[in-house]
Amino acid sequence: MYKQSERTSQVAGGRVLGVDVGGTFTDLVEVDAGSGAIRIAKTPTTPENQAFGVLAAVDAAEVELGRVDLIVHGTTTTTNAVLERKLARTGLITTRGFRDVLELGRRTRPQAYGMKGEFRPVIPRDLRIEVPERMDAKGRVLTPLNEAATRAAILELLDKGCEALVIHFLHAYANPVHEYRAAEIAGVLWPNRFITMGHSLLSETREFERGVTAAVNASVQPLLERYVARLRSELEGRGYSGELLVMNGNGGMVSSRHVAHEAAKTVMSGPASGVMAAAYTGRRVGEGNLLTYDMGGTSTDVALIRDGAAPVSNEIEIEYAMPIHVPMVDVRTVGAGGGSIARVNAAGLLEVGPESAGAEPGPICYGRGGTRPTISDANLLLGRLDPAKLAVRGGVTRDAVAEIFARELGRPLGTNAEGAAEAVIRLANAKMAGAIRMVSLSLGADPRDFALFAFGGAGPLHAAALASELGVPRVLIPARPGLTNALGCVVADLRHDYVRTLNRPLDTLDMGELHEVFAEQAASGEAALNRERIEVTGVTHSFSVDMQFMGQSHVVRVPLDAPDPSRETLRTRFERVYWDRFRVELAQIPARVVNANCSVIGASASVDLGGLIDPVGRMARAAPASVRAVIFDGEAHDTPVYWRDHLPEDVRLDGPGIIEQFDSTILIPPGDRVEGIADGNLVIHVGSAA
Repeated sequence: MYKQSERTSQVAGGRVLGVDVGGTFTDLVEVDAGSGAIRIAKTPTTPENQAFGVLAAVDAAEVELGRVDLIVHGTTTTTNAVLERKLARTGLITTRGFRDVLELGRRTRPQAYGMKGEFRPVIPRDLRIEVPERMDAKGRVLTPLNEAATRAAILELLDKGCEALVIHFLHAYANPVHEYRAAEIAGVLWPNRFITMGHSLLSETREFERGVTAAVNASVQPLLERYVARLRSELEGRGYSGELLVMNGNGGMVSSRHVAHEAAKTVMSGPASGVMAAAYTGRRVGEGNLLTYDMGGTSTDVALIRDGAAPVSNEIEIEYAMPIHVPMVDVRTVGAGGGSIARVNAAGLLEVGPESAGAEPGPICYGRGGTRPTISDANLLLGRLDPAKLAVRGGVTRDAVAEIFARELGRPLGTNAEGAAEAVIRLANAKMAGAIRMVSLSLGADPRDFALFAFGGAGPLHAAALASELGVPRVLIPARPGLTNALGCVVADLRHDYVRTLNRPLDTLDMGELHEVFAEQAASGEAALNRERIEVTGVTHSFSVDMQFMGQSHVVRVPLDAPDPSRETLRTRFERVYWDRFRVELAQIPARVVNANCSVIGASASVDLGGLIDPVGRMARAAPASVRAVIFDGEAHDTPVYWRDHLPEDVRLDGPGIIEQFDSTILIPPGDRVEGIADGNLVIHVGSAA
């Protein structure tokens, strides 16, 4: 990091409220920096209007909004809209001959060995209109923009009921003058401000990725703006007068008054906040290298943290043929959450996910009307969950769950209900282990060199088994694993990321031009921070370049120490990063600098996490609240059950054991040991029981 300046925080000593809306639950953490008091809540998400779930969490935590200084919000509004294709009607104006770029894509397949697949572009073909204009790759005008055709296209899209507009011309990254002029024309005719220029979000060469990113941005802008405005109005009606910040997918946050302008940057907002909390927690306890594992009710998100920092990438594809190339924390997602539905397919094979029971009706054991077996139900059958302590309505007996498992899964698989439940857990663990390998081994990292940071409501139930599978020596479980994403909203920084395409061979790159680009990006970031109404404790700049060997299509990120690197520094750094990633030297092939990247980060005030578990309730020695039979590898073990808030801070326990708490349940298998460390965190040492 390159330190730029120091500033005083506006909210230091104040009350900060973080609230994260997940697929199943809405989580809230309020931290009073002055007194150290912390309030928490976990309520069901309200998919019909997420604002209702936020207000329900505020009420459950008994938060006085009139005394809150700052609210930071992580939302799934844009992510869900894209994945479910519940988008605003959006039109596209593009270069003649290129209306099908969004549909042609890269001609890849959803499954590497599949014979068929399905893909729906964000903008349908009848809403993609071509106009005469053309630049070459160096930004020289070949065909001037036909302004009459542009006006006609805009009016046609309005007649077809479009609410948002994308202007995406072929080589606008090299010279955006035609996109600017088309946007000026649209500004007169279009009835709102939902106009996105392709180059403004992503100034890179690849027209497919640039177009998809712009299309996603435009199609979620109206949805996000309406939601944020509604939420802000509801909060103000309850007496809140401070700023509302929204988490971005890059792990930073931005004012809700500006967030809709670059709405695509909020995709993966929730998962990013969890990674930020993991990095913050890890730094406080001296664990800089973490594999983060967030298992919620709908899905599991994993990421890799090195040296206390989460990697940010602008190469993320959130689903097949859906690249959103704005900077985002490199999080990978698999459809395995507590609510993931298990079934036996037509071939007689067990499948788990990606379909989820969600918040309504939820798993069978929630008692909300769910009838299909899920991962949570499997954990209940194996004795790992206590139905009386679920955070939602109960009323369904264990026998009723067992009957459904035996009928739907056990009989087709030739086993009983408990055997089917174990099979569901093993298959879910295999899927999640594969995702963790994807963010570690595929990036040249050995999982054995990391600790597994397990959070989400369901993560600590599966973490020790996953660590054993992956060879990870220890599992770090935060004080409030089920509320970690909300905590991430509290500890996150303000952040703005910039990317500029250079696309020059390293040997001929004008180094002065690179240094000038970095200076411009840094200045833009400083200006963006100054527009926010939140002061920060300090500002740092992070610089990097994306590079490749000539002839390659994809890039690797090369971090830099300063904004004025030499040519030799770029060459040496690139070869080192490439070797670390692929263990290959290509010294005879020239290198190319594709993108210059700058992140401008405004640091938030430090938060003391020691109050997440009230020290008043701790006991001098660990005493189980109960003992119940829990099945491990087909064998029932009498397993002590502890309440986490009562454990001494320096607790040491050998498995088997279960630690329950308000927001999660932790499973310690036989042969593992758990011990307490600073801030109320726990560490499971895999295979280290006495």
